[in-house]
Amino acid sequence: MLNRVQKRNLTKRDYVTLSSMIFALFFGAGNLIFPLHLGQLAGGHWGTAAVGFLVTAVLLPLLSVLAVCVTKSKGVYDIGKPLGATFAVVFMVLIHFTIGPFFGTPRTATVSFTVGLAPFFPAKYQSLALLLFSAAFFGLAYYLSVEQSKIMARVGKLLNPLFLLLLVAIFAVAFSSPLAHAGSTSATAAYQTAGFTNGFLQGYNTMDALAGLALGVTIVTAVNFMGQTDPNKAAWVTARAGFFSMAFEGLIYVLLILLGAQSLGQFKLSDNGGVAFDQIVNHYMGSVGQAILAVLIITTCLTTAIGLVAAFAQDFHKHFGFLSYKAWLRITCLASFLTANVGLNQIIAWSTPVLMFLYPLAMALIFLSILSPLFHKSSVVYVWVVVFTVVPAVFDMVAAFPAVVSQSAFGQAMAHVQSFLPLASSGMDWLVPALVGAVFGAAHYLLLQRAKASAGMEVPMKR
Repeated sequence: MLNRVQKRNLTKRDYVTLSSMIFALFFGAGNLIFPLHLGQLAGGHWGTAAVGFLVTAVLLPLLSVLAVCVTKSKGVYDIGKPLGATFAVVFMVLIHFTIGPFFGTPRTATVSFTVGLAPFFPAKYQSLALLLFSAAFFGLAYYLSVEQSKIMARVGKLLNPLFLLLLVAIFAVAFSSPLAHAGSTSATAAYQTAGFTNGFLQGYNTMDALAGLALGVTIVTAVNFMGQTDPNKAAWVTARAGFFSMAFEGLIYVLLILLGAQSLGQFKLSDNGGVAFDQIVNHYMGSVGQAILAVLIITTCLTTAIGLVAAFAQDFHKHFGFLSYKAWLRITCLASFLTANVGLNQIIAWSTPVLMFLYPLAMALIFLSILSPLFHKSSVVYVWVVVFTVVPAVFDMVAAFPAVVSQSAFGQAMAHVQSFLPLASSGMDWLVPALVGAVFGAAHYLLLQRAKASAGMEVPMKR
């Protein structure tokens, strides 16, 4: 199909549409509830926490898009390929299942229901209502993503503008009459002393750095359908549109964090940002606000679901071609529907340890990809960094599991060993080992280059 696409120069309107699509694919369930909850946790320290959050929720996703561009990749498989085909396939599967049918994609339906529709149903009918809603939600996601060439138009031109219009309306009402001065609200103990670090770790929950790697295939496919089939031009177009979309996303994050901090003037710290959002909107707009919130949350979560199920099906069809794109699409939609009915709190609880393991690896691969022209994608550099990163990442994963695992004898033994690593108390114990691995990797690469140069000089002498 791409062979029949007419090559052309993009207009400003094309860039706006593409940026809108990228924003919509990234901005979904967690992007609304986690920054709002962060604001409530951080209180008067919301500014410091926001900076940390923006690093992992905006800067890293932007870097992941740039990593796809620099390496001219078409998906998460290509990002991990310097470590070998087996690692690339395993990493791709882990990323897609994490942001896909195991955690990320089901969360788009559970957040939509919990925040937008649950208040309209009595407690005894909640499970049935979630079942019916999630079935309709993923049925619609399948319908809107089944034709790959129409994803950008449906997301970038239709759904995302509607979402932004409703969100601007909520911001206008809330900030015209704030519930409190954010700087005067109380912070939880963790954020009084380590706002930046905790904000940084909260940014993991958006899953956007992982999504940036996985959604690369969907974004590049959309760019190709716009007539940009040359890899260099497609990379430039993707990078430019990605920068504008991520900058706009960062602005919305700051406003949501500020709104969450202000809400402490009227409400207590909630269990999650979904509850807080519901309280805030009902306070300002009553039942009308609840209806607006329902449309807003369903719209933004649907756009992200479309991107995630499409990326899953595109990558799996490419690497496991015994099934078609549509077949993989049906599988991920069905699996996401089943997982969604476990419930939001359970999904969040079990996704956190997986994210604590995958995020350090993803960050290492993102930076390696961006810097790869300096060492010609040498596998030795990749191996050193990843090996040094994966060990502390496993410790972080075990520590983040629910008590049934983290407080077991095995969990306690792992925690004791982990305590000897630098920055272990802040959940950043992977950082120093990763840097050490980078130093060893760079040294190994330079030694190999010197050996090759010496061998090249010896050949003429023998002749």
